[in-house]
Amino acid sequence: VQLVESGGGLGQPGGSLRLSCVASGFTFSSYIMSWVRQAPGKGLEWVSTISSGGTSTTYADSVKGRFTISRENAYNTLYLQLTGLKPEDTAVYYCANGEKRGQGTQVIVSS
Repeated sequence: VQLVESGGGLGQPGGSLRLSCVASGFTFSSYIMSWVRQAPGKGLEWVSTISSGGTSTTYADSVKGRFTISRENAYNTLYLQLTGLKPEDTAVYYCANGEKRGQGTQVIVSS
């Protein structure tokens, strides 16, 4: 099982970023997928989850209305669109399939 995140970087408050996660080594289309994050000095925080077919999504209250999770099963890829960035969104973002998570991609929100 391999999960490889990308797309992180420096974003300005109010700005946008798009994170991607490419999966391999398992049947991606059969798995519920999630994004979690870890801010500096804090524990893991669940961000969002999407059903295996992509028809159902849930979000943490802290990101609801600002982040959008999606997936392309044909490409074994999970996405997280971040908009309306806030400094408190600064964290390492991980994708996870319930059994494993990737190495993460760093998001820093600062002006």
